[in-house]
Amino acid sequence: MTELSKILEAILFVSGEPLQLAALANALEVTELEISAAADELASDYDYNRRGICLKRFGSHVQLSTRADYAPQIEKLLQPVQKQSLSQAALETLAVVAYKQPVTKLDIESVRGVKCDYSVQSLVNKGLIEEVGRKEALGRPILYGTTDTFLSHFGLASLEDLPQPPEQSADGQEEPLTP
Repeated sequence: MTELSKILEAILFVSGEPLQLAALANALEVTELEISAAADELASDYDYNRRGICLKRFGSHVQLSTRADYAPQIEKLLQPVQKQSLSQAALETLAVVAYKQPVTKLDIESVRGVKCDYSVQSLVNKGLIEEVGRKEALGRPILYGTTDTFLSHFGLASLEDLPQPPEQSADGQEEPLTP
């Protein structure tokens, strides 16, 4: 393992939080490409040896995390407080933003057929979506998009990892997904 990989491992361990590749490169006075290669080396080592930790990438961030395979044993010991799950309305709103971003509240409401003020504000407060600009239209409504926190929460490296939505047939029925 390279010295840079070892340094990166130490920094990620101490941080505990997702860190941007650019910030790591700047702090360590190396290129983002070198940081990315060091992260790949760490991830490969963790996976090859089936270590209890793994390296997660999402968007432009990296973070050390426990391996999902060991979650039952970790939960058994630590018995974490249950996290509050997202409501059905919030999940639907989040899905619209994820697949159609950037979107306005009006765009979301036209898809869902109901007001979405509370759901949007809840998702912003949870850091799953954020304001990404203003639409060039009357009133200049706010445009929303997902965040790196969204990617991390759902275990995605990028938006391209989202599952494909079912296709709609001419009669409005959902077509089954094909592998």
